[in-house]
Amino acid sequence: MMMPETVYIALIISLFFLLLFVVYKLYKFSVLILDLETTVEECLDILNIHYGKMNDIIQKPVFFDSIEVRQVINDIKQCHSAVLLVANKLTSDSGIESEIKKEDSKENE
Repeated sequence: MMMPETVYIALIISLFFLLLFVVYKLYKFSVLILDLETTVEECLDILNIHYGKMNDIIQKPVFFDSIEVRQVINDIKQCHSAVLLVANKLTSDSGIESEIKKEDSKENE
């Protein structure tokens, strides 16, 4: 027959190893989250650079009246909106407002 002390000791040892395992998994998960955050910040910086370039191109008037040129300009505008949408979704919880959100709020007033 097992003594109650040995049961307690076995239980404490098993809980200790379970605690070590959980701490290890939490550490790995937190490192993964920090790496993901760094990657997202780098991607947002790249998107911001290209967003500015596309914004400069969109602002220029088009003097060539070709259907292909108009389609390319339209595609650039759609890419411009897509980049902004991605940036808005990635930063929605951080409280950062984009240009379109600010413009929409001004128009609604």
